[in-house]
Amino acid sequence: MFYFILGLLPIIWLVLALCILKMPSHIASVGSLIIGAIEAFFIWKLGLFEIMTAGLEGILMALWPIIIVIIAAVFTYNLTVYTKAMEVIKKMITSVSDDKRILVILIGWCFGGFLEGMAGFGTAVAIPSSMLMALGFNPVNAILACLVANSMPTMFGSIGIPTVTLASVTGLDALMLGFIETIQAAPFLLISPFIMVMIVTGGFKGLKGVMGFILTAALSFVIPEIVVARFAGAELPVVVASVVSLVVSFVYAMNYSKKHETPKEYKMANDDSKSSITVKEALVAWSPFILIFVLLLITSKLVPFINGPLSSIKTSVHIYSGADPSLITFTWINTPGVLIMLSGVIGGFIQGCSIKDILTVLKNTIIQMSKTMITMLSVLALAKIMGYSGMIGAIASFLVGTLGTFYPLVSPLIGALGTFVTGSGTSSEVLFGNVQIEAAKAIGANPYWLAAANSLGTGAGKMLAPQSIAIGCAACALSGKDGEILTKVFKYALLFMIFMAVLVYFGSFIAA
Repeated sequence: MFYFILGLLPIIWLVLALCILKMPSHIASVGSLIIGAIEAFFIWKLGLFEIMTAGLEGILMALWPIIIVIIAAVFTYNLTVYTKAMEVIKKMITSVSDDKRILVILIGWCFGGFLEGMAGFGTAVAIPSSMLMALGFNPVNAILACLVANSMPTMFGSIGIPTVTLASVTGLDALMLGFIETIQAAPFLLISPFIMVMIVTGGFKGLKGVMGFILTAALSFVIPEIVVARFAGAELPVVVASVVSLVVSFVYAMNYSKKHETPKEYKMANDDSKSSITVKEALVAWSPFILIFVLLLITSKLVPFINGPLSSIKTSVHIYSGADPSLITFTWINTPGVLIMLSGVIGGFIQGCSIKDILTVLKNTIIQMSKTMITMLSVLALAKIMGYSGMIGAIASFLVGTLGTFYPLVSPLIGALGTFVTGSGTSSEVLFGNVQIEAAKAIGANPYWLAAANSLGTGAGKMLAPQSIAIGCAACALSGKDGEILTKVFKYALLFMIFMAVLVYFGSFIAA
């Protein structure tokens, strides 16, 4: 018990600093890193040089490939805002219907999923919720719907970084891990669009007449996500799924709108959203995202004669100076960050940007994401120190010793806690990924199943994360409404967590 509490102390500090002391996450995470390093030295007796090299390993892993993909993804999005291409994308999505039930799916579910898959880090809450508010939606309901929509895609956000990171820190195969994650997430992905419509319409009555549309939007997301995760890897499942869902839902909605009159209580005012957009304008607006999609697809394992040579351009090193160091591999070209950055730059040129414009947007993006980078560097350094020192093992040993074979019940809740505290699915994977692996070994469970359960829990945690709620409030000019939104979204997150616990527990018998 004593070592369990001490092992959790850096995490406890994060909770207190973020939730009670209201510290910025980059400052709180540095504090956690300092606490973890001090404990590792004085309590777990890890040498100073070992602590430094463990932290360095985490920092380098954060820089490449995690931070590079974060910068690249947000840079690409910022560039489309700078060139006004995002306005064209907005008009295309809102031109299809004046039914709020359809619009919340197209914008919050399909386009929001695409933004999460491409950029993450709050874009999938901020942008769709502000778009919905601009169309006349109640801003609180718009934020709630987008928080629900953004929950389950989190595990594959920012070109799959949470899952890729989890595979990296645990040593699991990313392809198999991503596939199992999609199997666990499928039931929650299927019900999320229904919950979204109920939120914006006030209950079950809003589902009448659009059940087929909602189910189509859900299935056209879930099936491609599973297929892509199984055969292409962890980078593209949400990107492909959201694109397929957007196209299928768009076509369905157009046909539906021609045949059905929108009920008065769900009819939205549609000012200029039906203004004509040429094919050329559409292709130019979407060009960076099309390029990203194509480049990531042709360099994936689906195209081995391209993937193989590019993936071989890498460096593998041991960084930690203590016993049993991990072999860290840096892939220099065939990594999402490089490919997204290249796509963003080319897309910027297509949209009429000069080199100066591109460099200005890149500089502003780095400044914008600087605090997030500090958080990621600190959290990954902490995770490596906790892992090598034995803190992670102490936490896992206590939980397994206390819960035994019932541990899978709390497995997703641990993932949810990590995301609630840090606001990041990636950070939760780093903090608790190895806890799940150690627990799986101790109780004889499938390590892939429990590691995937950590990712599953990040979805519920993302709904509740103060950072996610704050981003939504800022986008919709609802300063001070954070508490109200947290209270309202809690029931959905709690419902998810209960069913997640049951699913993981009973599923662990099948997956063992």
